[in-house]
Amino acid sequence: MENIGIFNAANGADRSGFKNLKCVYWNHVAPRLYEHALARQEAQLVAGGALIADTGVHTGRSPKDKFIVRDQNTEKAIWWDNNGAITPEQFDTLFEDFIKHAEGKELFAQDLYGGADPEYRVKTRVFTEYAWHSLFIRNLLIRPDQSELAGFAPELTIIDLPSFKADPKRHGCRSETVIACDFTRNIVLIGGSSYAGEIKKSVFTFLNYTLPPKSVMPMHCSANVGNNDDSAVFFGLSGTGKTTLSADPKRTLIGDDEHGWSNRGIFNFEGGCYAKTINLSREAEPEIYATTERFGTVLENVVIDPVTRRPDFNDNSKTENTRCAYPLEFIPNASLTGQAPIPKNIIMLTCDAFGVLPPISLLSPAQAMYHFLSGYTAKVAGTEKGVTEPEATFSTCFGAPFIPRHPSVYGNLLRDYIAKYNVRCWLVNTGWTGGKYGVGHRMPIKVTRGLLTAALDGSLTKSEFRNDPYFGFQVPTAVHDIDTTILNPALTWADKSDYEATAKRLVGMFRENFTTFEAYVDDEVKNSMPKI
Repeated sequence: MENIGIFNAANGADRSGFKNLKCVYWNHVAPRLYEHALARQEAQLVAGGALIADTGVHTGRSPKDKFIVRDQNTEKAIWWDNNGAITPEQFDTLFEDFIKHAEGKELFAQDLYGGADPEYRVKTRVFTEYAWHSLFIRNLLIRPDQSELAGFAPELTIIDLPSFKADPKRHGCRSETVIACDFTRNIVLIGGSSYAGEIKKSVFTFLNYTLPPKSVMPMHCSANVGNNDDSAVFFGLSGTGKTTLSADPKRTLIGDDEHGWSNRGIFNFEGGCYAKTINLSREAEPEIYATTERFGTVLENVVIDPVTRRPDFNDNSKTENTRCAYPLEFIPNASLTGQAPIPKNIIMLTCDAFGVLPPISLLSPAQAMYHFLSGYTAKVAGTEKGVTEPEATFSTCFGAPFIPRHPSVYGNLLRDYIAKYNVRCWLVNTGWTGGKYGVGHRMPIKVTRGLLTAALDGSLTKSEFRNDPYFGFQVPTAVHDIDTTILNPALTWADKSDYEATAKRLVGMFRENFTTFEAYVDDEVKNSMPKI
């Protein structure tokens, strides 16, 4: 096979099992990947210089098509209630078929790091069938110095072949799409999907498996740090404001999605950002918008004008999940190291479409573990087919699809670190106020930012607090420059009886969801459950 580019000749594609490849393009940088992607008609150029690609039928992840090899190492370590299983023999057959499918093809290989902290990072090699996928993951992970490539020996290998179609009977999977993880051999196989996000989430899943035994807490969160080394992490599911609220011009951005927390501090798993672009505007999010006009950024499933080649971020005809992937250095105030001290504040973001939760609440360590394990947010009418009214969503640890171990493993790690370092924990509602969705209105971003500023600079802790009658956490009664009425949801509803009925309904949802975890937590956490 032909090898073009810089790589470790003693640890080439043959060491990963490949045979009879036509060519491997090693560690190509953006200009060369642009040339390949355009020549192969995988992507197009957008006004401003970004590359744009469509992902076909898969415009998001396929969590039901993700499987972990069930062997003697993983049998007791994996949370099988949440993760699909395949046998070692099925994985072997799948791997052999991947290798056979790749014969005669040109592949792109990137040698990258998952994790900014050298003590805990994983050396990751990613083989992709598409040039634009190679650029995507090069943007998203951490790029070694060129001098390190000649001696690079991977600890995790990901093989991404969108044109491969799995056979459920032969491979033990569910459909023609498959994401198969072998944590014993450290191999991930991705087939039947062109959605590039599967690659980056495979690295996150791997670190979620390997880091907890090292007493490192992997987190689905964004993070930033102030001038006084006062770092903060922001947990939150899609649509809660995780990326937007951590992009504070007065604070340095560590990262927008995946981090680790050790006794050395926090560190970004990634070297880039994967931001949603639906309804993106230059006025509301100027830093992110600017990346969409730069050479090197990859846009996914964004509609463009065929004449001007300008993107229309308000057009959701392809998907609501339009994205842009760019290196972290494209954000002006981003950290160059990807590392920061132990956090002083933890922010848990939720979009409460029921309009019951206060805009901000102070949590005890036990309450923090409860809400972390719950991972609550809400869908609103119109976001998905069949959703006609607010619908509660619980995704444990704010990232259930990426959690290979039982949630209590991560919850206990978080609680221990909160107690050890006396970290303040806040629950922030970026959802509705004045009534549920359809009656009230979205929480003003100015209010949320003002409350977050007061929480992060410590001034909010000096406020007077009341005890929430349903959830038991502490809620400030007055904050400088914030309307006191909005701090108490009951006061914002015109129909007080409807508020009480809705609050009781939401409490019931929380309690029903937590029955899954009751056997794994102590009495203090159980007593943190909301009460009717």
